[in-house]
Amino acid sequence: MGVGCYPNPTPIPAIPLKGKVQPYRRSKVFFSKYLFGVLAIAVSPAFAQQYPSKPVRVIVGFAAGGPSDIVGRMVAQQFTERFGRPFIVENRAGATGMIGAEAVAKAPPDGHALYIASQTTHAVAPYMYAKPLYDPIKEFATISLVAHNPLLMTVHPSFNVKTVKDLIAYARAQPGVVNFATGGLGSSPHMSMELLKNMAKIEMVPVHYKGDGAAVIDILGGQVPLFTASIAGLLPHVKSGKLRGIAITGAKRSAIAPEYPTIAETGLPGYEVVTWFGLLTTAGTPGEVINRLHGELSKSLAEPVVKEQITKLGMEIVGSTPDNYAAFLRSENVKWGNMVRQLKLKAD
Repeated sequence: MGVGCYPNPTPIPAIPLKGKVQPYRRSKVFFSKYLFGVLAIAVSPAFAQQYPSKPVRVIVGFAAGGPSDIVGRMVAQQFTERFGRPFIVENRAGATGMIGAEAVAKAPPDGHALYIASQTTHAVAPYMYAKPLYDPIKEFATISLVAHNPLLMTVHPSFNVKTVKDLIAYARAQPGVVNFATGGLGSSPHMSMELLKNMAKIEMVPVHYKGDGAAVIDILGGQVPLFTASIAGLLPHVKSGKLRGIAITGAKRSAIAPEYPTIAETGLPGYEVVTWFGLLTTAGTPGEVINRLHGELSKSLAEPVVKEQITKLGMEIVGSTPDNYAAFLRSENVKWGNMVRQLKLKAD
């Protein structure tokens, strides 16, 4: 899918968050943001020409080395070269990515704090907490989708399952017997399997780990038979014979692993899950700054070297307009927010 061609879904109102959401702290913080916004309207053209006026933080809500971090470093490198100012990746892990996202939500609305968002941070996690740290829609300004990452379903070779149909049949015959690993409650590996369970009407039991790395160790050791996660992270183990690849979660086959069919074509029509990554900043940031960031990011995503880098990771460049991303984000909040409520997922 090329730059700027992400589909424009019909806007859908976001479902209410659990608990009382406080998008803005009243009194001093609210007034300062309001005043800043009024002033920004008057000076935004000149401000946009001078942007950035200081180093820009590209905040990632997860530890270094993961998919969000990789996308964040690619964006930071491209922006540093294009703007001639440092864009610095800052990893703020914790609370399923919410700690880093909150830092951007509460930052001054001037475009000097950016966030690498995903459906985990902006469509799943806010609905798992009784008191979410931010409103995923109201407190952010959308810039662009960047890439999406289909997942690869794998099993340990000792598990006698070779297709999605095999898995569904096995789970139906023995409900609640099959365990599957996840990278954590509400993570993409977790939610992808919950959607499969829901659509196939089967019972399997999640085993939550603190990150994909810990889950990989246990499936390689045979402690858990099933794990669905990023293609790039699992493919080396599949090629070495330590794991067996079953299917891809995306709507089409992966460019780096075309031999694996999609889950939709091998047993569950209509199934699709991709981990998406997008660029956000603080709500109220001047439109001219948003447009500059969007324009430079679009140019970056069209670069052959960037396309090659993303493809090698099993990801696909997406790109979108700010408005299209905003509509997509609202629809994702409905889809995953409803599933979190249906499953009664709760995080401490």
